[in-house]
Amino acid sequence: MHAGVKQVEVNRKQSKVTVSGNVDRNRVLKKIQNTGKRAEFWPYIPYNLVAYPYISQAYDKKAPSGYVKNSIQALSSPNAMDEKLTNLFSDENPNACSIM
Repeated sequence: MHAGVKQVEVNRKQSKVTVSGNVDRNRVLKKIQNTGKRAEFWPYIPYNLVAYPYISQAYDKKAPSGYVKNSIQALSSPNAMDEKLTNLFSDENPNACSIM
């Protein structure tokens, strides 16, 4: 194992290798690619970490069950009607409406 690597976990079913520890992710990727294997950063995250997992930027049919693409664009437009209504009744909005 390389210095700084604490754990290496292999998931053959998902064709995924997880390297944990105090390492530079780009260096780890380069080392793997130097072996002749095709390697890339895991493009998916659990769907519950994304605000809108079913919009086109995040949804991916090839993603494993429970995962969506790790996409910065996975946000709805701040001017979208559903976003305005959600904010109108949000506990985080000090001027929000409340229903009693």
